[in-house]
Amino acid sequence: MSFGQPLFLVALVLVPVAVLAYLRHEVTRRAAVASFASPAVFASVAPSTPGWRRHVPIGVYAVALMVLLVALAKPQTTVAVPIERASIMLTTDFSGSMQSTDVAPSRLVAARTAAQDFLRDVPDNVRVGLVSFNQAAKLVSSPTTDRTLLSQAISTLQPSGGTATGEALAVSLNALASEVDVDGVRAPSAIVLLSDGTSTRGRSPEKIARQAKELKIPIYTVTLGTSTGTIDVTRSDGTVETKLVPPDPVQMQRVAEISGGRTFTADNVQELSTVYKQLGSRIGYREEPRELTAAFSGGALVLLAAGALASLYWFRRLV
Repeated sequence: MSFGQPLFLVALVLVPVAVLAYLRHEVTRRAAVASFASPAVFASVAPSTPGWRRHVPIGVYAVALMVLLVALAKPQTTVAVPIERASIMLTTDFSGSMQSTDVAPSRLVAARTAAQDFLRDVPDNVRVGLVSFNQAAKLVSSPTTDRTLLSQAISTLQPSGGTATGEALAVSLNALASEVDVDGVRAPSAIVLLSDGTSTRGRSPEKIARQAKELKIPIYTVTLGTSTGTIDVTRSDGTVETKLVPPDPVQMQRVAEISGGRTFTADNVQELSTVYKQLGSRIGYREEPRELTAAFSGGALVLLAAGALASLYWFRRLV
């Protein structure tokens, strides 16, 4: 225990001084009583005496004074406060192929819905970050408990460009790897990849999945789209070409398996709850100072009240 105002503890010397003064008063009082009547007739003059009860209120007052002086010194203690630790990175594809309508109303809308549902269902104490990607990956937000920020960012995504799945996973992995606790330990973490799975740019997703496995960060993949998905592409001459954009569920499954995660489709996206259920959270502790002034002050008031009630009950006076 420590004290914010330790100089007040010096005043504790007043307590033994008061006790000595009280004892001296008792000696003087008994001498006065003895001089009032001889021992032979004292019993008839004062047939009963308070005995030990005389000293109880004063003793309680003395203890209350000690507790009050300690309260003035602002006592403090350090307590271990439990904290929940877990981080998830939502990695969302908004490439041009995500505008395909083979998943109603479109792959991108399905990805948005899945992401929003996930944000709504994930426990409040789990930190969630966001990486969006097309031909380039962008860290929109590091893991946070601010769901509003992430929800707004997801709702503004518009499909365009190519697909750099490996780059997006690398950005997500780097962000999670840097998430450490106050004691320097990395919290449990995972990546949720929402994509149609066809990687056309950058590093191999499988290579990043192996790095994720080494870091014990599983990747859970959600494959959006069907083999008949198409998009309309405007050529340089102004004509419109209908282009087939099938997803790559095989690659998405490989990424999940290599990293130690699981794979899902848009049809069973509700099962994403298994991500944070399997991820769980690790209870850690951080030390926080707690001031005990109120507790000591309350204790002193209770003691003062107890002493006063005892004195009133036995002697019809406060002291």
